Amino acid sequence: MAAFKDHFSSTSAAYASFRPTYPPELARTLADAAPARERALDVGCGSGQLTRLLAEEFLHVVGVDASAEQIARAEPHERVAYRRATADATGAEAGCVDLVVAAQAAHWFDLPAFYAEARRVARPGAAIALVAYATLDLPEDEAANAVVADFYGQVAGPYWPPERAHVEAGYATLPFPFQEIAHAPLAIRVRWPLGALMGYVGTWSALAGLRRARGDAPIEDFRARLSDAWGDPDAPKAIRWRIALRLGRMP
Repeated sequence: MAAFKDHFSSTSAAYASFRPTYPPELARTLADAAPARERALDVGCGSGQLTRLLAEEFLHVVGVDASAEQIARAEPHERVAYRRATADATGAEAGCVDLVVAAQAAHWFDLPAFYAEARRVARPGAAIALVAYATLDLPEDEAANAVVADFYGQVAGPYWPPERAHVEAGYATLPFPFQEIAHAPLAIRVRWPLGALMGYVGTWSALAGLRRARGDAPIEDFRARLSDAWGDPDAPKAIRWRIALRLGRMP
């Protein structure tokens, strides 16, 4: 069993409050690829951002995460069961799952062990998916977008865990030994005020290392620069994350 790299338990409350919600189109794309809509397994589910959407498409959904704090923050749903479990030992029954998905999580896994577990729990022809979203952009505000991009890449950049490179690459750098399924482009789109965006930035895995090395000053400087560029902090602005999706079919 691979060691659990826990970057998010300490920020689980902020993660539940400020991480964006996936679009319903993602859940429909995943469901359309599955051989049936009976059971889905969301591995590394965090506080259930995708898990709840899958419950609109599947009769039974299980969300598992190695962090007890994340599971405790997950919003209940009548068709969802959450439990603490690792990616290589999910506790799901063998041969019963129509979809295995890992959203914003696969880069932390021991992938061969995860894939072995996915094959164990999958029914014949089940779908498997790795989902990620990386840098955000503000398509309607060039000045604010430049401030965020500079903080992400130049200030926080040296403190991102090395696994983040896989997210930046849209998971193209991860092995994916399955028959791939084509799909339409997908994106997360929200309109947030300044406080919500700052709350989201607070969930970044790079910030712990940045604070240890340089204290809070770089974050406060970023907040001030972004506030100047933003204007009215209560005015919502369009924010977009392009979704990277590796979607495949198991034998």
